[in-house]
Amino acid sequence: MNGVLIPHTPIAVDFWSLRRAGSARLFFLTHMHSDHTVGLTSTWTRPLYCSPITAYLLHRHLQVSKQWIRALEVGESHVLPLDEVGRETMTVTLLDANHCPGSVMFLFEGYFGTILYTGDFRYTPSMLKEPALRLGKQIHTLYLDNTNYNPDLVLPSREEAARQIVELIRKHPQHNVKIGLYSLGKESLLERLALEFQTWVVLSPRRLELVQLLGLADVFTVEEKAGRIHAVDHMEICHSAMLRWNQTHPTIAILPTSRKIYRSHPDIHVIPYSDHSSYSELRVFVAALKPCQVVPIVRRQPCRDYFQDSLSPRLSVPLIPDSVQQYMSSSSRNPSFLWLFLERKLKRLRTQGVVFESLEEDADHSQADRDSKKTKNENLAGELEKQPSRHPLQIKKQSFPDVCSREGEGAVPSSESQKMMTIVTTPSGFPVHLRSTNEKFPSLETGEEIGVGPYLVPMGDSVALGGTENQRAWMGQDSPLSPSSEAAHLLASEFRGLALKYLLTPVNFIQTGFSSRVFDQQVEKYHKLLTLKCSEKSYRNF
Repeated sequence: MNGVLIPHTPIAVDFWSLRRAGSARLFFLTHMHSDHTVGLTSTWTRPLYCSPITAYLLHRHLQVSKQWIRALEVGESHVLPLDEVGRETMTVTLLDANHCPGSVMFLFEGYFGTILYTGDFRYTPSMLKEPALRLGKQIHTLYLDNTNYNPDLVLPSREEAARQIVELIRKHPQHNVKIGLYSLGKESLLERLALEFQTWVVLSPRRLELVQLLGLADVFTVEEKAGRIHAVDHMEICHSAMLRWNQTHPTIAILPTSRKIYRSHPDIHVIPYSDHSSYSELRVFVAALKPCQVVPIVRRQPCRDYFQDSLSPRLSVPLIPDSVQQYMSSSSRNPSFLWLFLERKLKRLRTQGVVFESLEEDADHSQADRDSKKTKNENLAGELEKQPSRHPLQIKKQSFPDVCSREGEGAVPSSESQKMMTIVTTPSGFPVHLRSTNEKFPSLETGEEIGVGPYLVPMGDSVALGGTENQRAWMGQDSPLSPSSEAAHLLASEFRGLALKYLLTPVNFIQTGFSSRVFDQQVEKYHKLLTLKCSEKSYRNF
């Protein structure tokens, strides 16, 4: 069990045994790998903080009630109460861990100093450029993923390991390929292999659901005979399975992992493609942060004294505030109503974005200003409508011609018939995939429900989309923003399409801490209010 109770705090990370949790009251989940969720079941009844993707998987696959899941936006700072009277708070910032979908590092800041909990992570130099880390903060305690902390284990970068896998498959052009994976992770590797070899990647229905959520290219299917690359559970790759597969078609198996694995068959290949940091990468990471102390997450493999030359002077043990002590010593049963109230009321410490004039101030503008703005908006709307429109299938055929050409032959895999994505154009004309999920989770800042999606995934600037058809795809036939009422028609010339509504909504009308779904709701609220004011004005004039 890779979990930690952080001393002198009410914080627990990846730790789900309430019987042994003691004074822990705040629970955090780094990612959904099974060795980090031991003890976490559908009976969980404490507030649990994680990323939006992890929140979706947690509810979907472990059936944890949405009532207890708190999805926090990655890259943002959030304020949480540390007691039941609102006297002590802490700030937690989620950073991308570059490990598997939804995996994050937690940066905690409070009376205890600054603590960085990496969880499982693969170091990249861009991590040190995160605003929360590049400000020169002193990290007092670094909880470090030391899975590969062995100086004798030399690992290539994931890019180099991926090239090794590509070369291995090229040497076996007539073979089927079995890729042995855990239930979560390495989806981007599968996408790369599909595009490299122009073949579908066959997945289980469960993993297909995940890649749809992630917004990857439409190169995955559940049809067994659609492609030569198959993602299977790593436990399936064994001697007996290799004999069975090779009886029907020549097959090789690839295990992308840094673990030492016994090869029970000559056609099983182990490639050191790892989602954990290598020894050299950990050295660079610690040397850059200069923490006061390093605590290994994998306790069976301690770091010994390897980091002594990179540490800052140790600090004294922090004093626990009285209100926090009372909170930690209170009943470990369900959190009180007062604490839940404080949790929802606490807002982010800083407001981001440009501040525009408010709705009330805008109503007092001169008619000349409104006419000028109206002319600009109409010009922008005209430019959007002039852009050439293409059907989503045409885009798919351009990026993946060999596979999609089978459509005319009636041999398109089952994934082709599934509604995996919508292709729309943003106000700047930049084409994206639009993927949605109906899953919603309570927002920490507003108390409203937020969704995991939709996620907007750039397709590249080589494809041009646009036109009114795409605007309809963006808005949807039943969208509440569709101009269906007479009052909405009063604004038709000024607000053409949802894209312009985004552009014309003042930033200071939008609350901080919003998710994509809450953002849409607040844009809708603003324009409903504006529509109502226009209707009232027309009625008075009449």
